[in-house]
Amino acid sequence: MTNDMNQFNQRARQLVEQMTVEEKIAQMMNDAPAIERLGIPAYDWWNESLHGVARAGIATVFPQAIGLAATWNVPLHHRVATIIADEARAKHHEFVRQGDTSMYKGLTFWAPNINIFRDPRWGRGQETYGEDPFLTARLGVAFVTGLQGDDPTYLKVVATPKHFAVHSGPEHARAYFDVYPNERDLRETYLPAFEATVREGKAASVMGAYNRFNGDPCCASNRLLNEILRDEWGFDGFVFADCGAILNIYKFHQVVPTAAEASALAVNNGCDMDCGDTYNALSDAVTQGLIDEATITRALIRAFVGRYRLGMFDPPEQVPYTQIPYSVNDSAEHRAVALQVAKESLVLLKNENNQLPLSDTIRRIAVIGPNAHDPEILLGNYNGIPSQSVTPLDGIRAKAPAGTQVTYARGCGVFELDNRDIEEAIALAKTADVVIFVGGLCQAIEGEEGQKEGLPEGLVSQGDRTRIDLPEIQETLLQQLHETGTPIVLVLLNGSAVAINWASEHVPAILEAWYPGEEGGTAIAEALFGAYNPAGRLPVTFYRSIEDLPPFEDYAMQGRTYRYFTGEPLYPFGYGLSYTQFEYSDILSSKNQISDGDTLALSVTVRNVGAVAGDEVVQIYASANREGYPQIHLVGFTRIHLLPNESKKVTIEVSASQFDRITDTGERLLETGTFTLYAGGGQPKWSKGVQLDIQVVGEPVPAS
Repeated sequence: MTNDMNQFNQRARQLVEQMTVEEKIAQMMNDAPAIERLGIPAYDWWNESLHGVARAGIATVFPQAIGLAATWNVPLHHRVATIIADEARAKHHEFVRQGDTSMYKGLTFWAPNINIFRDPRWGRGQETYGEDPFLTARLGVAFVTGLQGDDPTYLKVVATPKHFAVHSGPEHARAYFDVYPNERDLRETYLPAFEATVREGKAASVMGAYNRFNGDPCCASNRLLNEILRDEWGFDGFVFADCGAILNIYKFHQVVPTAAEASALAVNNGCDMDCGDTYNALSDAVTQGLIDEATITRALIRAFVGRYRLGMFDPPEQVPYTQIPYSVNDSAEHRAVALQVAKESLVLLKNENNQLPLSDTIRRIAVIGPNAHDPEILLGNYNGIPSQSVTPLDGIRAKAPAGTQVTYARGCGVFELDNRDIEEAIALAKTADVVIFVGGLCQAIEGEEGQKEGLPEGLVSQGDRTRIDLPEIQETLLQQLHETGTPIVLVLLNGSAVAINWASEHVPAILEAWYPGEEGGTAIAEALFGAYNPAGRLPVTFYRSIEDLPPFEDYAMQGRTYRYFTGEPLYPFGYGLSYTQFEYSDILSSKNQISDGDTLALSVTVRNVGAVAGDEVVQIYASANREGYPQIHLVGFTRIHLLPNESKKVTIEVSASQFDRITDTGERLLETGTFTLYAGGGQPKWSKGVQLDIQVVGEPVPAS
């Protein structure tokens, strides 16, 4: 522990030990009151920053997290988190000057969401970085370090990776659901990103999940919170319960009958803080002998160390982040980054006969679809409010060549029918040179259980999806537009995979745009008209049917995600097209053998053999071709930019830990033998790359 941390621990202990037990308990919930005699101001610990500072007025709104993941750009992701933290600091200090200490005004942020998006039906999958543990870990570390800053003494903000652990639906059952993953899936899929954000990212906080894990509520699991998080990974921060999770322990999980027993169970097992007010019952728990004051003190010290690390009890001039001006919020510079991220998140799924970019001879464009001109659709959930938004229609009108007529009809709702709108849309399509249909999903179809934000008054999200295809009304309208004979470009705005089987067969060009944030319309238009060459990659598998999926409630990874799915996807994980082409050659490894604790450097030459500049996402996959091992898995990636005919030698380090295997009993083994390493713009089956074999050598490694 550093001298600064020792000092913060000592100061936190001295402060907390001056509190009465009642005062300590009051500080252990998100809405913590002031203690004037000790100079402690009121503070609400609850704040959100999934893809921008949320729920606290004007802020830069970046693409939803799943869109951030589709960039496959770790440095850019880190830049996004740095901007979010800058805006968070500026907002916080302005609120403090105004005496406002209410919710969403603090510096403790409950992000990123690094749960694995194992099933496309999960409504909150849009908040994650997709289905792959390696990609999620790299992006998670970048986000945490970007939020927390690089000062050796103070944190810019506190990052809180969530939801720990093994949590990805179903939403309706999250308050009582029990998950029993085998040790292999636990260690190879569900925990790696959390381990990385704790060990590498040094996350100052972690949020526990709603569900149970092997019978124990995650927010009261000794194995998760103590044995794994603190003892094994060395976590020295504080654990926050998800909102209402402590109440759920007795009310829905019913592992104990009272609030006092639930609160004591959680704190005794390492959950320091409660989002909610159930920890008020700790007073009764102390009286009943269910918990001692020393354990309460320990929990609160951990949390207050976080406040000290934020500089909340030090002179502002001593803390490097206190002078960030309020004007940075949604500034022109930050909007420019939001635009860049939105562009890099675009995934070109299909481009038959080079339908895109649109020809400059086109003079009549019909923009149709429910997501074409709805600013709320851009934002996803857990979002801030931009000072201005650019819808796809706005962007197309602004970027269309001079003399081009752009007409618009909504056509239909995301999932509801309006015959009058359909008739108008068909009429426009018949007179157009091209139809740009902007459809997909919305927060009413996919989201958190009971979510209301971003929805009309009185409407709440249904949470998880029960079907994964395009809503029927949109499919019907697409087919009717196709019958007019006018070429169609399909632009999707959504937060999860959509089974667009009919469109994939009949529509010549398809662009996936996710929930692209405040500058989404500009990004889409630049790609459509050729001012930007899309190069995003899918962070999830697009399946053809719900029949391809195991039961939603089944957390076994067999048959799930690209690592274990044996069927034929509609579009595979890692997939994405470009307006140019790339060739791979000269793959070399710094060594032919690798052993435990070692790293090899894999190099490959990539050349742009097309006529336009573009980005390429170089992906490295490993396969072992043996039973019980993922059929293929990502072990490295980077995003590069190449001019026409330009070549670059790309070097990516691959750790021996990428060849680890966890047995069913939890033992970690270095999987020895021959591995094939493949380098290309996607998975081997769907891209043209190069490969070589390496030998992994050594003895089995004991479980840590």
